[in-house]
Amino acid sequence: MEQPARITEASQRWFWVWDLFYAVVYVAVVALILLTATAPPARQFGAVAALTAVIPWYALLGRRLVAAENHGWRMYMFIAGVMVCLGVAVLLVPLSSYALFGAMSMIFMSLRAVPAIFLGGMAMFIPAAGHMLQQGPNEVVFRALIPMGVIGTAFSALIGAWINRVIDQSTDRKQLIEQLEASQAEVSRLSHEAGVTGERERLAGEIHDTLAQGFTSIVTLVQAAESELGHDEAQVRKHLALALRTARENLSESRALVAALAPAELTESSVLEAIRRQATRLTEESGVSAVVEVQGERRPLPTGVDVVLLRTVQESLSNVRKHAGASSAEIVLSYQDDSVVLIVSDNGRGFSPEAAGDGFGLRGMRSRVEQVGGTLSVTSSPGAGTVVELEVHA
Repeated sequence: MEQPARITEASQRWFWVWDLFYAVVYVAVVALILLTATAPPARQFGAVAALTAVIPWYALLGRRLVAAENHGWRMYMFIAGVMVCLGVAVLLVPLSSYALFGAMSMIFMSLRAVPAIFLGGMAMFIPAAGHMLQQGPNEVVFRALIPMGVIGTAFSALIGAWINRVIDQSTDRKQLIEQLEASQAEVSRLSHEAGVTGERERLAGEIHDTLAQGFTSIVTLVQAAESELGHDEAQVRKHLALALRTARENLSESRALVAALAPAELTESSVLEAIRRQATRLTEESGVSAVVEVQGERRPLPTGVDVVLLRTVQESLSNVRKHAGASSAEIVLSYQDDSVVLIVSDNGRGFSPEAAGDGFGLRGMRSRVEQVGGTLSVTSSPGAGTVVELEVHA
């Protein structure tokens, strides 16, 4: 059965080295055949043609199978084709046997260790077989070609085992890195969940110890006053006075809780006033002329939306101050029928969004906008300023 692809990143990164090696071996052997071989020209060109046939065979079939580590029958068909081409070349011109340097590495890159050693050993004896077919089993075969085949097989086995060892180690390292990355992501997720849970528990405790107990007291006092109606007017007034005082204390506690969660700029003023203060601060600190324009009929917005509007203005004006080199900026807050739109624009140097990417500030703005179900767009180009547009349904 065919094995699933498991090519490692390192193998993909260095695969071009093998391609270059095969190309160098091919050019060297072809030059050797054409320049030094004593065979007739027809045999020389035939050997070159047989070796050349390996190139499209490898490019169209073998390379894809090797990269995917497909060890099925197609891979064996590819190796058989390579050995046939090599055998024809050696049979025509014995000097073609130098192409074994490329063929052996190709075999060990393509197959698992055991079949690679077996087929590699067969390939090493191709020169001996070709010589025997032409001249019979003579002294050259037994004293030179066969011993060379044995030595070449042993050497190829060692090199092949080393190659497979390197590939296995690379695969193990890649798997270990993936496991570490997955573990880090899991730790980060659990830490975030623990932080969220802790904050929820803290808020729950605050609400229970302040607002919930205060409301319980108010309910008890009102019930007590109701039971005294028509009997003891002074006691009724006393209970109602205590309930009123408790309600005021609860109101103070609720404001304190809101103050702990919302930006300080919003605790004592509206979002529009806070935005205007940000524009004034930009002008005072950098000399950039900043104006605020309000469109539509103002209306109260949820605290979360106010926070997003203010933080977007702060981040946008901070970018104007640090990077834009602008002389003026404009902030438009538009109250529409079912949404509110914020536009912050400047006449600065601008930038290319594709080249800049999403910085931390922009990611933070997008994250806040997504939390309230809004959309954020940034439009800019070199020399044309920048426009940040935010829309939230509210």
